[in-house]
Amino acid sequence: FFFIDFKTFLRSTFLGMIIPRSFRLLEELEKGEKGTTGDANVSYGMEDPEDMQLRNWTGTIIGPPNTVHEGMIYCLRLHCDMNYPQQPPKVWFKSKINMGCVDQRDGRVESSKVEMLANWNPNYTLESVLTELRKQMSLPQNRKLPQPPEGSY
Repeated sequence: FFFIDFKTFLRSTFLGMIIPRSFRLLEELEKGEKGTTGDANVSYGMEDPEDMQLRNWTGTIIGPPNTVHEGMIYCLRLHCDMNYPQQPPKVWFKSKINMGCVDQRDGRVESSKVEMLANWNPNYTLESVLTELRKQMSLPQNRKLPQPPEGSY
């Protein structure tokens, strides 16, 4: 019998081991709560701290410089179903935004229009999804699109 600590267990990838969903999400939650994400322009956490299934998350993206999004703060909702991280989270902008990958009716991010979501890899994280959406804001087709009034939801 041997003992490995929780963090070591989470990082274990020997023998192609798949980390259980709840352990993976708890690690992401810890990283989000401590603010130890690699990108200071995105943040995330639980929508409801009582959500024992770790399904519903909130995210924030600060708009990139030299775009119409500069200085804007966008709020998002992320939903990790029971197949996460094998399947990507579903993502909605709660803040109104005009981007080619966002359905204007309900703010849903169309996975097929975001390469990272369309070609999902289980090693991607909620942070990487938010960072990718921030990069999407800087793409030529999105960087100068007229935007709804600030603060619209």
